[in-house]
Amino acid sequence: MAEKTEAATGDAGAGKQPRSVRVVLLALMIAMMLAMLDNMIIGTAMPTIVGELGGLEHLSWVVTAYTLATAAATPLWGKLGDMYGRKGSFMTSIVIFLIGSALSGMAQDMGQLIGFRAIQGLGAGGLMVGVMAIIGDLIPPRERGKYQGMIAGVMALAMIGGPLVGGTITDHWGWRWSFYINLPLGAIALVAISAVLHLPKKRSQARIDYLGAALLTVGITAVVLVTTWGGTEYAWTSARIMELIGIGVAALVGFVFWQTKAAEPILPLRIFRSRNFTLMSVIGFIVGFVMFGATLFLPLYQQSVQGASATNSGLLLLPMLGAMLVTSMVAGRITTSTGRYKIFPVAGGALMTVGLFLLSTMDTDTTRFTSGLYMAVVGLGMGCLMQITMLVAQNSVEMKDMGVASSSTTLFRTLGSSFGVAIMGALFNHRVQDTMAERAPASGAKATEQSATLTADALKALPTAIREAYQHAVSAGTHGAFLLGSVVAVLALVAAVFVKEVPLKGAGQKASEAPSDGGNDPAEAKAVPETV
Repeated sequence: MAEKTEAATGDAGAGKQPRSVRVVLLALMIAMMLAMLDNMIIGTAMPTIVGELGGLEHLSWVVTAYTLATAAATPLWGKLGDMYGRKGSFMTSIVIFLIGSALSGMAQDMGQLIGFRAIQGLGAGGLMVGVMAIIGDLIPPRERGKYQGMIAGVMALAMIGGPLVGGTITDHWGWRWSFYINLPLGAIALVAISAVLHLPKKRSQARIDYLGAALLTVGITAVVLVTTWGGTEYAWTSARIMELIGIGVAALVGFVFWQTKAAEPILPLRIFRSRNFTLMSVIGFIVGFVMFGATLFLPLYQQSVQGASATNSGLLLLPMLGAMLVTSMVAGRITTSTGRYKIFPVAGGALMTVGLFLLSTMDTDTTRFTSGLYMAVVGLGMGCLMQITMLVAQNSVEMKDMGVASSSTTLFRTLGSSFGVAIMGALFNHRVQDTMAERAPASGAKATEQSATLTADALKALPTAIREAYQHAVSAGTHGAFLLGSVVAVLALVAAVFVKEVPLKGAGQKASEAPSDGGNDPAEAKAVPETV
């Protein structure tokens, strides 16, 4: 192995990173910021984009195309990194993302923008996986929690600052700069990675599992389309949704079967023999389910019921995201200093359950201070879980499967977010419609059919009776959505209880000293990855 790499890990063991590793970590944070910030910025710029390009009926596809491409590409990037080397695959994903960003900024109609956003999404899948896998390569498990906590902090900052940055860029430079802003940041990350990241080069003799990749892509695409279209574009019982469900089930069943036969499977099923890895996949799915559901409905509640301004939608989530940021970093540092981590998924599952239940009790009289406290409890829970799930998943596989472990955990979180938005959204809309039917005349119910589009100013323009009915309806909808979230969060707590704490290996330990979690074959005595 390269001397530079050995020096890096040696210093890591001493708790002090050399300058080159710090530069790499900064570049990784920039890359993660790009992947997370993009959707948040574009959300704010979308009204302006639609005003210039038209195509309002295709608006949702600007986000859906990106999400679909990201989800489908995620496991492929992880496997490519394992087979052919992490550095090359990661730099390729950055280049693809930047190409997609440049093309999106030059789009002349909505169809072009949707296609270029899909290219962006393909690159974004590699950004997220590459960041986590490279940290897994560079940093020993014992020290890894601190740096993954920083990555979680970057994610929280992106969610807070994204809408504000998007609004500022759109107002002063135009919406195209919402995409162009990625180019200088991406170039900095690309140069830094190229110059200072030194990892062992790989060249696998095995062929890429193209059939497995195709089956997984079809299955994931069908799942995301069902959760995106179901209850909105098409009724849940419509022929189109039933067809997609059938295609998705068939593709995923075929994928699982083929993975038992493929010479170099995209997603080796052996990694699920590790109890801890499987449990972390479940917890990651639930975190995605809860987090994206919360970030969707909390601003809607605060704007519709508490009269907050939509322009500060990022700041509305500050209690939750701020608590998540602080807790992620504290959890990472404690894990680094002690090598112990089970307390965090258990505490995280409990706090997330309690916090979501508290959010479900909000009504039209709940103050912003009270709702902020409830959000902070949820944020504390998510902060305990965000990066610990990735850390434990990586700690549960062999070094050669680091990319697959990182991509699988990311994929489950992405799928969880799709299901969370769809299921919580369907329940929310159902409760809103039922409550409006009870409290408002037919004209009022019709006036508020498109509930999510009613701004605070639009609400003030409604007749008092209809406005109050609508506020009660939104309160009822958030009650149902968050109550469902708290029930789902209980599953994360149960899964965390069954996690077997395998002490994280420090840089000075040998792989053979790392005990197994009891789920794999004898080779898993080496499950805690060796540092490169």
